Amino acid sequence: MGHMMTGYKPPTALPRELLSHPEMRAAIVAHDFGAVFFLARQLAKISYSKIAAECDIKPERVGTLARGQGRITSFDKIVTIADALHIPGRLLGLAPRAWEPGTAPGHAPTASAHTTPATREGNETVLRRELFKASAGAGLVLGLPELTRIKAGRHIGGDVPDQLRHRTARLRRLDDVLGGGDTYRVYLGEYQATKTMLREGSYTEETGCALLSVLSEQAQQAGWAAFDAGHHADARSLYEDSHQAAVEAKDAALAGNALAFLAYQKIDTDRSAGIETAVQACRTAGPDAPPGVRALLYERLAWACAVAGNARDTERALNNAEGALAESDGSPQPDWSSWVDRKELQIMTGRCWTELRRPLRAVPVLEDVLTGYDDAHARDKSLYLSWLADSYLAAGEIEQATAITSRVLELSAGVASVRPRQRLAPILRQLSDHHGLPAVAEVLEKARA
Repeated sequence: MGHMMTGYKPPTALPRELLSHPEMRAAIVAHDFGAVFFLARQLAKISYSKIAAECDIKPERVGTLARGQGRITSFDKIVTIADALHIPGRLLGLAPRAWEPGTAPGHAPTASAHTTPATREGNETVLRRELFKASAGAGLVLGLPELTRIKAGRHIGGDVPDQLRHRTARLRRLDDVLGGGDTYRVYLGEYQATKTMLREGSYTEETGCALLSVLSEQAQQAGWAAFDAGHHADARSLYEDSHQAAVEAKDAALAGNALAFLAYQKIDTDRSAGIETAVQACRTAGPDAPPGVRALLYERLAWACAVAGNARDTERALNNAEGALAESDGSPQPDWSSWVDRKELQIMTGRCWTELRRPLRAVPVLEDVLTGYDDAHARDKSLYLSWLADSYLAAGEIEQATAITSRVLELSAGVASVRPRQRLAPILRQLSDHHGLPAVAEVLEKARA
């Protein structure tokens, strides 16, 4: 407990100049502690054993995280790491830590799910996003080297697919804080580079199969960014390419996820086709898929059923997702599904009950999970708050819906994603019926601006 005392600097505290390094700051903002550990060793010569001892993590786990396998999502563990390495709370979306200069014990600020932040905090959130954009644009993304061009006939070693998968996992952290408009070209370039490698390189059958699996994962990543940026035809094409590559690689989990992405896209225009594809996704991945993968696919099936207005099948799919998560025994999950946890399931549950016009079930779930949700994840938080605003509208709570809508507008400003504004459009139309209320008039004006 001694490292919590004001003025104490543990031996593994990150040097101030390292905290200012673009790659380190990008990793911290994205909560990518594997990259933090990797960069601490590479740039400050802090050994993994020292990091493990100070952060109360097993040494082998530190090394695994540094190789891009797995993530730390426990709030308590994040706080422990912040205090051990002296990472300022503001960079992680935490209150100022007890050891930070000028922080009085017991006076750390708190935040609710939809409290308007002070100007300084709002500016900090924007700066964090801009820093990450700059890191991506300058090729400094989480310490990754530039891709080397593959010459025709060059032999591709068996270790290359793992290196590419590690790289893809690192790049996925961009999606935590940036919209698809910022990440699409980055992700598409990675996909195209691997495609060129498959076409022009030489490799064993086993390596070729592994490369196809990576290609499928990269196509999904690029497809998601395209969808988020509003490039729906590109997204559909990439999802279809991903499915084909996964089938050729005999990767049932990735093939199922590609279908789930297609279902998510279809549901807005053809609800029956969306549900059918979501069911197919679950069947394709099968009962032997990792628990996180099955939970993710059942969540997307639940969403398809909710949009179609089928409450019984929605609840069944949500229960199946919860059951899959309960089976998790701590074994490694694919990085592309590792973000699926009980908090994510709560969010999807609230979204589904909102779509089914059940505000009494949706509001408590969304309020609970969004309290303390990091503003750095501006796109996601603004989207999730939009469902909360929608539920309050359905319950006739105009003032609450208006306050949350105002918060969504603030969070989504400058985020390169079309989805927050698309989500807000019907909510603003409903609010316009109450334009005589000063707060509603103000938020409508804010939306026009």
